[in-house]
Amino acid sequence: MFHVLIADPISDEGLDVLYNNEDVTVVKETGLKPDELESRIEEFDGLLVRSQTKVTRSVIEKADRLKIIGRAGVGVDNIDLEAATENGIIVVNAPNGNTNSAAEHTMAMMMALSRKIPQAHSALKNQKWERSKYVGFEVKNKTLGIVGLGRIGTEVAYRAKGQRMNVIAYDPFLTEEKADQMGIEYGEFEDVLKKADYITVHTPLLKDTRHMISTDAFKQMKDGVFMINCARGGIIDEDALYDALVSGKVAGAAIDVLEEEPFQDHKLLELPQVVATPHLGASTVEAQESVAVDVCHDVLNHLRGDIVKNPVNLPSVPSDVLSQIEPYFNLAEKLGMFLIRLTDDVPEEVNIYYSGDLSDVKIDPITRNAVKGLLERHLGSHVNDVNALYLAEKKDITIHENRTSTTKGFTNLMTVELKTKSGVRSVSGTLLNGLGPRLVRVDHYSVDVMPEGHIVVIHHKDLPGVIGEMGSLLSERNINIATMQVDRSDVGGNAIMILTIDKHAEQEELEALKELEEIKAVTAVDL
Repeated sequence: MFHVLIADPISDEGLDVLYNNEDVTVVKETGLKPDELESRIEEFDGLLVRSQTKVTRSVIEKADRLKIIGRAGVGVDNIDLEAATENGIIVVNAPNGNTNSAAEHTMAMMMALSRKIPQAHSALKNQKWERSKYVGFEVKNKTLGIVGLGRIGTEVAYRAKGQRMNVIAYDPFLTEEKADQMGIEYGEFEDVLKKADYITVHTPLLKDTRHMISTDAFKQMKDGVFMINCARGGIIDEDALYDALVSGKVAGAAIDVLEEEPFQDHKLLELPQVVATPHLGASTVEAQESVAVDVCHDVLNHLRGDIVKNPVNLPSVPSDVLSQIEPYFNLAEKLGMFLIRLTDDVPEEVNIYYSGDLSDVKIDPITRNAVKGLLERHLGSHVNDVNALYLAEKKDITIHENRTSTTKGFTNLMTVELKTKSGVRSVSGTLLNGLGPRLVRVDHYSVDVMPEGHIVVIHHKDLPGVIGEMGSLLSERNINIATMQVDRSDVGGNAIMILTIDKHAEQEELEALKELEEIKAVTAVDL
């Protein structure tokens, strides 16, 4: 008999998945204080929460029987994942349950914005009949630009086509073939900005996506464009949006999320052309039921020894195996993170080669960490070392593992190779006794770089004076070089320079380096 504790209010439809089983006993005690949860948790095999209950290390370490923690929703900030993993407890969530709800809310916001429904409603409630003041726009034959074509962005695209809109989309994993299959137009980010009458964003909030819609982006848009953000606050620079609205560049904005929530006296909400809701994208009865059903199925499956669909942390690995492979996890992830920065093309295939000591160990968990590193740039915290392979499959990325006896002089060597339409890029790494992970090859160049901190990769011509010019330019900008590695294909030919510097390199500093005559490409990688 399995005992499951429900610590937060969860939809009864989802709980029926557990209630209707003779081998499960469900105890529903919501609103437990931390000390109360700690005193009760040792009785249970499973724990279900939403966002209210904090599942701390202290709680987990008192959970002698606990096998699984289920989060009825997406975010798991309230669960100590490290403590759960250390104690062999799997954590699951429900990332797909709100897809339809969020897509529908996006469309509702777009229609409300186009037809000025909130403003007209407010005027009518104030006894004002002002038909001519609230003349709206049809969406038919307009172009909707979608930035981010994941689960929700894809659903928005299909709904927009149902409204007979033209759709153009940008996503780092979108190919022209996939766009053709969906019946939409493939575009780069700048194409979406320039062509769209309406622009909606559906990316995670990452370092690369924070303020990706800013003053420069607004300058590229059509006059009178409409903006929609039902994804994450911070993707759109709110100050830049305010200025664009006031100037008339942006005709209206529909906002479900803000950078700071809840807010006080937000200037965007003072503008009459702004439609806003308080983060309601997933707030439907159906979405709450869906996430509850999904997570309860996973809890039941795991308790019975079956496979779960939405794991968040690393499943337990036998301690003797884990001690052998765990040192390679960080190396693998750093190789993936480094490699994905070397290209902006859509990944199609990943080949991972294991040699030396690595050819005889359990490589699956190491591969997951490498793929996680590759995907993190565009998917952020949504990807982890458990769901990385699943997400790669969903993005049509093929993963191949290869064992080889070729060591190239290293006791252990791991090479990650990324294929795109424009070519193949690769990076190799090893673990040095007492020194930790090292990058030892980038494409066909030999290097020796610690994969951490702020790194700048420079492709250049092997000519006298290039290194001096680069050093002088960085010195003028008060950027200190900690280490430098240089290798070349042949005398006077192509060469690579890898710098570690003391601070993050800003885009304008990278652009200045690119302007030097013999420098071909400059890439910043923060590890």
